[in-house]
Amino acid sequence: MKSHLLIAILLSVKIGFSQEKTLPKLGKSNIKDVIAAMTLDEKINFIRGTGMRGNTDQTGPVAGGIDGKVPGAAGSTFAIPRLGIPSVYMADGPAGLRIDTLRANDPKRYYSTAFPTGTALGSTWNTFLVKEVGKAMGNEVLEYGVDILLAPGINIQRNPLCGRNFEYYSEDPFVVGNIATAMVQGIQSCGVGTSVKHFAVNNQETNRYSVDAVIGQRAMREIYLRGFEMAVKNAKPWTIMSSYNKLNGVYTSESYDLLTTILRKEWGFDGIVMTDWFGGRQPSEQVRAGNDLLMPGKDTEYSAIKDAVENNTLNIQILDRNIENILNLILKTPTFNQYKNSNNPDLKANAAIARKAASESLVLLKNEYSALPIKNNKIALFGNGSYDTYISGTGSGEVYKAYKVSISEGLLNTNCKLDEQLTDLYKKHIDVEKAKRPKRSSLLAIEKLLDEKQFTNEELEAIAKSAEVAVITISRNAGEGSDRNVEKDYYLQPSELQLIESVSKAFHDYNKKVVVLLNIDAAVDVAAWRDKVDSILLTWLPGQEAGNAIADVLTGKVSPSGHLAITLPMSYEDVPSVESFPGRGEKRPKQAIYDEGIYVGYRYNTSFNVKPAYEFGYGLSYTNFSIGKIKSNKKNFSDSIKLTFDVKNTGKVAGKEVVQLYLSAPHKSMHKPERELKAFVKTNLLQPGQRQKVTITLTPKDLASIDEKRLAWIAESGIYTVRVGNSSQNILQNFLFTLDKELIVEKVNNVLNPTEKFVEIQK
Repeated sequence: MKSHLLIAILLSVKIGFSQEKTLPKLGKSNIKDVIAAMTLDEKINFIRGTGMRGNTDQTGPVAGGIDGKVPGAAGSTFAIPRLGIPSVYMADGPAGLRIDTLRANDPKRYYSTAFPTGTALGSTWNTFLVKEVGKAMGNEVLEYGVDILLAPGINIQRNPLCGRNFEYYSEDPFVVGNIATAMVQGIQSCGVGTSVKHFAVNNQETNRYSVDAVIGQRAMREIYLRGFEMAVKNAKPWTIMSSYNKLNGVYTSESYDLLTTILRKEWGFDGIVMTDWFGGRQPSEQVRAGNDLLMPGKDTEYSAIKDAVENNTLNIQILDRNIENILNLILKTPTFNQYKNSNNPDLKANAAIARKAASESLVLLKNEYSALPIKNNKIALFGNGSYDTYISGTGSGEVYKAYKVSISEGLLNTNCKLDEQLTDLYKKHIDVEKAKRPKRSSLLAIEKLLDEKQFTNEELEAIAKSAEVAVITISRNAGEGSDRNVEKDYYLQPSELQLIESVSKAFHDYNKKVVVLLNIDAAVDVAAWRDKVDSILLTWLPGQEAGNAIADVLTGKVSPSGHLAITLPMSYEDVPSVESFPGRGEKRPKQAIYDEGIYVGYRYNTSFNVKPAYEFGYGLSYTNFSIGKIKSNKKNFSDSIKLTFDVKNTGKVAGKEVVQLYLSAPHKSMHKPERELKAFVKTNLLQPGQRQKVTITLTPKDLASIDEKRLAWIAESGIYTVRVGNSSQNILQNFLFTLDKELIVEKVNNVLNPTEKFVEIQK
């Protein structure tokens, strides 16, 4: 009896071993064979993310739920070891890798570099530098064992109040597309993937999980999809992240027209689409639409998809299609290819890149009487942000860094002399105010700004006598989950205005200069107070090397070369979306109607003669530049036109210039903005008297706009005006060329039309 039992056991083991041996394996077998070997349960689990703790049927953003290989990663894919399929890991974020610093039974801390935020990088206008930043991020993603970085965020800054504007590059799709392309190329050059987000028309945080963005075809394609299109075609990101919101009545993660017709069929995207965390409502519709991966995995998704398959309302072949996309992604990952990550990226080198990028992102808005650079003068440093400097926003944009350099520390690092008594007063004030502030409750919580310290006239007079220059820092911070407030965030508070007023009077009474630093996440009002000060330097949220980079520019070690990638309006009321952001009427609006159409930012200002405080593309330097006459290889456009001109440093110090090319097009059958950015170049560091030749080629797509009636990108015949300058308003050279015959550049599909009528503004 025992011998029979032994034979049965051995036979069972042999059969099991034989079956295991004949199973297809990912990377060794045909992918379709691997899919065929999956059970239905495995297939459904495979298109759902894993890694969240506790109840997975949550409705809010939760990150850091992955244990094991990468503590603090935001999610992973489902592993099927019997088929050779491992889990691959994803982590935030747009300003640097966001993972936990601790490992089990390991006393060492594993920090990441906090790089300048998206708006700061956009302000560099330097695609080569942004690619360097991407490579540095990719180095940390790879060495810490992550496969996909959930970045970059490339939505349009439609309105100054969006809570995540700091993550996004610009109000202009051409800047967005080029900066995003450079970032994706840089990160993915390290052998890891990106997830370009949030696709699409995700331009507010108010009611972000269900608000319906109601928008016309032309504005959608020319403004809100164009940056994504450029990044997909030019950089080939591994993944795209669908957004939370609806687009013309349908959740983006459930929209076949968006995720398949446009993204895959029109643009040729061949990666995977994943949801934003807990995005969408109907899992079977997400699968059908081409949203391959549902993150981070909810219990309700399993039963919904299984019921749909068993009831024949979801074809199993569609499920297999999505699985094949995910498997093709996994094949490219470091985890699948068994890369031995070191947990030791080059943080020192990456910090140097962060500092370089931060210094190039700073925008000099005003500099009367050569208030800057500061030369060996004793500085009176005012403002809480001078000592407690904001370096990044909250939420997925936060980074667990080893250190941050405040503005005061950066100035001391460059051997500047600070008013020590004033510094001590501020440090005590900040400690007292922070002690009053409630403890931060969650990742999405934004800490209340500390009240600014006030001074008597006598105190300020004594400080002004002692110091040579006053530097005042005004700070703002924001994050995902809520939008900014007009009165509290956009406009300066009475205590801030009073500080600027009183410090300026005290120092100007002694003929001494006053500099304001704007350490901010997004646009603030400048018109109400800018005439009271001598210099304004916009620093954004510049990452962990903030103070060092700011000191480099304040002291003249680096000439400022950042230019605005957004418009700073004279008043919030001058923003074209002011009546429709974040929606009309309700506290949690169901709809946001994009009735400004294509007239976003400078397109609105230049087309309707609305004067901004500081225009799109604006930025001063410590030196001056000239732009030479434009030369062309032809006067009549056919398939392209090549333009060349020289940029010369005519000043006395080395510097970099941002040259911008705007195009004014005929408007016969379609209304057109007065001008649109079509090319830009950040020069090399030019020494005094040095020239650089710039060559720009315009293609048919650069001339074209969407004709909603003919469903095509159309370039109308007529005379086109090229305008070259260093801002959208400071045009230094013009050139005319002719397109003799209308061009139908590219046909598009008739999809994603608004579900209701509304009136767009037109020129």
